[in-house]
Amino acid sequence: MRRYDVARAGSGLLLALTLLAGCARGPDVDASGLALRRVVIYRNGVAYFERRGLIDADQVTFRVRKEKVGDFLATLAVIEAGGSSVRSASFPVEVDDPSEEEDDAPEEPGPEVTTAPRPPKGKGAKEGDKKRDELESVKLTLDGREHDLVVGYVAETPVWRPSYRLVMGAAGAPGAPRVDPRVQSKQAHLQAWGIVQNLSGEDWKGVKLSLVAGAPLAFQATLDQAAIPPRPIVSDQGEVIASVPTSETTLAAEAAPPAPPPMPAPVAPAAAADAAEPALEAEEGGRLEYAKDAAAPRMPVATRPAAKRATRGGAGGAVGAAAAPPGQMVFNDDRLAEASKPMMNPSPPRNMSALAAVAMEAGTTRYDIPFPVDIPDRSATMVLLLAKQVPGESIFLFAPDGGVPASSSHPFRVARFTNDTKGLLERGPIAVFENGAFLGQGMVQPLPPGATTTVPFALERALAVDTAREESAEGARVAKIEGGALEIERDWVTHTKYAVRNGGDAAARTLVKHPRLHGTRLHAPPKGTEDNVGTGSALVPIDVPRRGTAVLDVDERRLFRQQIDWLSQLADDAVQAYLKDPRADAAVAKQLGQAWDVRGKLRPAIDERDKLLAEQQRLEQQSQELRQNLRAIEKNRTADELRRDLTDRLAKASARLDEITKRVIVLEMQINEQQIRFRDLTNEIKLLAPLAPVRSAP
Repeated sequence: MRRYDVARAGSGLLLALTLLAGCARGPDVDASGLALRRVVIYRNGVAYFERRGLIDADQVTFRVRKEKVGDFLATLAVIEAGGSSVRSASFPVEVDDPSEEEDDAPEEPGPEVTTAPRPPKGKGAKEGDKKRDELESVKLTLDGREHDLVVGYVAETPVWRPSYRLVMGAAGAPGAPRVDPRVQSKQAHLQAWGIVQNLSGEDWKGVKLSLVAGAPLAFQATLDQAAIPPRPIVSDQGEVIASVPTSETTLAAEAAPPAPPPMPAPVAPAAAADAAEPALEAEEGGRLEYAKDAAAPRMPVATRPAAKRATRGGAGGAVGAAAAPPGQMVFNDDRLAEASKPMMNPSPPRNMSALAAVAMEAGTTRYDIPFPVDIPDRSATMVLLLAKQVPGESIFLFAPDGGVPASSSHPFRVARFTNDTKGLLERGPIAVFENGAFLGQGMVQPLPPGATTTVPFALERALAVDTAREESAEGARVAKIEGGALEIERDWVTHTKYAVRNGGDAAARTLVKHPRLHGTRLHAPPKGTEDNVGTGSALVPIDVPRRGTAVLDVDERRLFRQQIDWLSQLADDAVQAYLKDPRADAAVAKQLGQAWDVRGKLRPAIDERDKLLAEQQRLEQQSQELRQNLRAIEKNRTADELRRDLTDRLAKASARLDEITKRVIVLEMQINEQQIRFRDLTNEIKLLAPLAPVRSAP
């Protein structure tokens, strides 16, 4: 397929694919007088349907398939353009037949009689499918006679699926020999198609179709099924004394004389009248008080003071001050009356299409087909969503894949292009064409606007890749100085080398998908490197000449710290680098310079002392061997010449040992003095933050 042939298709092209039709069962949702006008299909198995029509009746009836009633009720939205409103929506509720449960109950035991087997009580598969295919009536009751209704709802629908075509813009006419990919035109023609399946049971005629590249939250609802939650069972088993108490005996004794009765307290007439009536008063706020007469039954009554009742009475709203009858509570709270009033339903949105526009503002891409679409029932249609030039090229990608064993040593041929559109490209298959030939197929993962993807579609065996890895510690930088201790930073360096051999006749632009090591950074990467932190990999380019070899060195570094001795070579390297860095702190650099002047005297003295001590140890061992040899030939009269030689050598060793001992004493005094000076200077230095390492730009 040529690029210009595909581009000539235009945005109005439709491909209808008729599915194998079974027995027609009718639409899932049907409403006479309300024609289907709009369908919005998502990528999560649901679609938004919108119907509209003029209704001259006091109700409209929807015929909904039984298994779709719950979703229909959960998402039903009605817009009344004429000014009147919908009063209610009624629907049947399925209730289990108690007679079936009784038939399924176990029979009482009786005499065994052999009879023909009874048919099973359970519903078979065909009967269950038939019941699910039944249509239920959902009636909308209206308050007027003329209605301009727009009804929207959500129902299950097959997801729409994208399919892509990418025509690479190679130079030359069809059949021309391959040229260097680096000199090819870095443009490609991208087409996006959407495949829509209509399994709703009705034909979509002249509908406005939209495909949304997103998946809003949706779930199955069972609002059409009765729900009665279980309640706890409370039983009264009476009261039984579980054990017989042991009786006790008390001996007879003379009773004490009774005490005289107390004097009665004076009672006011009003208080006496109140005491004669077993009534209660409730304070403001509903607190209950009980009658103070011990003889009267303690019955709660909640009222308000008379003054409050007088002010809140109103027509038909006051409550009398009479006491409540025994066993009854009376509340006089206006808040209860307010709570018992019927609540007002919120007004529905007046513009149903505005709801779909919000999804686009929230970052969801929606493709609105600009012309009415006809999709017969039980058929599929392909609609062209976009066709435009995008930046793209055909190159090679080395990305070992466990599912393709040969990919561990050979790269893939890939189509690399940028989503230069304004919308998200959903996951889907892509067919790649170049120079009038089909190159292969691949899968496009979800691609946001402005992002670039690399899609493998074939394996290239003309290129071979060998991999090797080396690790080492490099560098030394001052990280922290505190309390006379020195801490430095070093780089743990990992070199991964890719040797790419090209056996073809054209140079090969190759990308190496390098798996990134955790916690490392790329050091001096080649130009054009893409460090994809989210995927944990980096795409590193390399140009391989024809019939040649190129080596790519990926340098990854990870910082680590260690505490070292001030007199070590790493300490000298780190401090010298800090003193030469123009970003160094002036005060710290001055203190380090003074300390390093002392170190310049201390380090040679220690080195000389260590060298003399090593020589001293060697001479002492040599002298010990000479003395042993002299004792061995002490009585041998024929070994006079050897005895004289050994004696001279022992004398020279002893003399040298005396010189070393004197020099070591002097050096020890100098070293002790310089160590004290050095320690005092370094204890005053405080550096808590290291200088930032210099990063190499890619």
